[in-house]
Parts: sequence; C-alpha cells; structure tokens
Amino acid sequence: MSGERPDEFAIIERYFAPLAGEGAFGLRDDAALLGKPDFPLVVTQDALAEGIHFFSQDPSELVARKAVRVNLSDLAAKGAVPTAISIALGLSDNWEESWIAGFAQGLAHDCRQYGIAMTGGDTFRSPGGTVIAVTALGEIRTGEYRSRLGADDGDCLFVTGTIGDGALGLLARRATLGPEDAPEGLSQLQLETLQSNYLLPNPPVHFADVVAEFASASMDISDGLAGDLEKLAAASGFDAEVNIENVPLSDEVTTLASDPALLSAALTGGDDYQILFTVPPDNVEGMRNAAAKAGIEVRNLAEVHSGSGKVTFLDKDGEVMRLGSKSWNHFA
Repeated sequence: MSGERPDEFAIIERYFAPLAGEGAFGLRDDAALLGKPDFPLVVTQDALAEGIHFFSQDPSELVARKAVRVNLSDLAAKGAVPTAISIALGLSDNWEESWIAGFAQGLAHDCRQYGIAMTGGDTFRSPGGTVIAVTALGEIRTGEYRSRLGADDGDCLFVTGTIGDGALGLLARRATLGPEDAPEGLSQLQLETLQSNYLLPNPPVHFADVVAEFASASMDISDGLAGDLEKLAAASGFDAEVNIENVPLSDEVTTLASDPALLSAALTGGDDYQILFTVPPDNVEGMRNAAAKAGIEVRNLAEVHSGSGKVTFLDKDGEVMRLGSKSWNHFA
C-alpha cells in the first residue's frame, strides 16, 4: 500500500471501527458500555508515551497520577463513577528502581483519592521509551450513559473548568514560553502554575453524577476544545457557533491570549481534561444548581442546532477565527 499515510482518526475509522462490538458505538465515543442491562459497566483506555505525553525528567509520581486522571476524565464525561484500573507499563532500558517507587506512590495517592482499586496489568520492556496504558472501569446506573451521540436541536452547550492551561503549560514546560516571551503582567509563578496544570491535570471526576442526570451528550476534552467540539458536533449532528468571549480562560491563559498564536494554541492544543456537554433547555437550571453544589464551574458556550457538524469560533469583533489545525493529532 502506497500513498499518504492516514492520520490518527482515519486509522481508527478505517481499520478498527469495523471491528467494534455492541456497546462500543462504532468507536465514535471515548468509552464502551458493557455488561448486563441491570449491571452496566463503562470501560475506557488511554495511554501515555514518553516524549509525547510526558518528559523523561518529569517526576514519576506525577506521571502515574496523570495516567490515571486522563482515564477518569473519560469516565466522568460518560456519567460513570470510577471503580478500578489496570496498568500495562513498558519500561525503557535505562529505568531505575527509584522511578518505579515514585510511580507506585503516585498510583497509591490517586487510588486513595478517587476510591479506586488496582486490579492488575502487565510490565514489559520498551526500548523506545516508557509507555503507560491504563484501562479504567466505572459503574453507571442503567440508562444514564452519556455518549457523544445524544444532543438535540436547541440544546445548550457547556464546558467545565478553564481551557488552554494544559496546552500553554506544555509550551512553558518545553521552555519555548518563558518570562522573556510572555506579555507584560505574567509572572514566573504564573508560568509555573501553567506547567503544573500540564504535569498534573485536575479533571472534574465528581461531576459524573451531574452529567448522568442532566446531559444529553458529553465527552472529555483531551485533544483541544476546537477539535473535540467538532467531534461532538459530528457525532450528534449539530452545528455550533462559539463566541470566544464565552470560552472560560484562567487568568494566566487570558494574559497570554493577547497573542493570537497562543490563543489558537489554547483552543486547539489539548490536555484540558475538562468536560464538554450539551443540556436540554429544561435541564439547564437543575444542572447549574447541581454543578454549584458539586463545586464545579460551568460555562455556557453556545446553543446547538441540527446540522452537519460545522463548528465556528468568532473573535470579540464577531469575525470568524482561523485556527489552522483544530486539535492534537498524533499522525498529522
């Protein structure tokens, strides 16, 4: 076979989606719904690779916790409460026992924090660099799984937390964004805060019950708001027009976003691990009250309407923003 190689999403659609079984939604969702009708089980899996998702110099305790949390983010977006994880750990040839000890400490910390059990896994040699694959299991009540497919015309589009902290934190971590590059008003402490957000995301795991009760469609944001919103729109068949002033940004990202290139990076770079979801109008007030009770900030981005999956971002002057690549893509 010759010609241009397919990208990450084309590989999934072309080769793996045809293999998807019942409950896997044609691999168009972030998880699968398995088990019997009276005891449904949600399963998801995400992997981290050295040099892509973390650096060799990163503390192994934080690497472990990030590996757990990116999976719990998927479960929360489906409305599932996490119960267990298993881990496949591929170690590079220069591994040291101190790295393993720190990694285990990180796992123990988040297992305690989120009330989950470790059920097993595999350990193997990975000469190309450390690789961590986590499979996470979650429980959900019958009928409350929230896929990407359920949004209706007129639903309200919401997002939790803030956007862009992870992507700009990665730039800071790579030392391509330092005090000398940042706009006036951004301190070294704020740059370190962005780095911390990249190293250790804080997904709204306890928002799962709110998603299950009030959302019509939901997914987590891992590859960038712009690209993941396009995935949600395509899966549910809606169009959305988002004014940039409705996108929640932290103080640090707001300061950096005066640079159009950094604003684009914030919207498309990924590593947010927040939840993007739609809510029928009649459920909005109840959802807001439940979110406030859970201590989770939510922001209304737009109203969605039946369509072909077209997503447009408008700048503060109402002009269409040109973002280039809409999301992180491993093989683009």
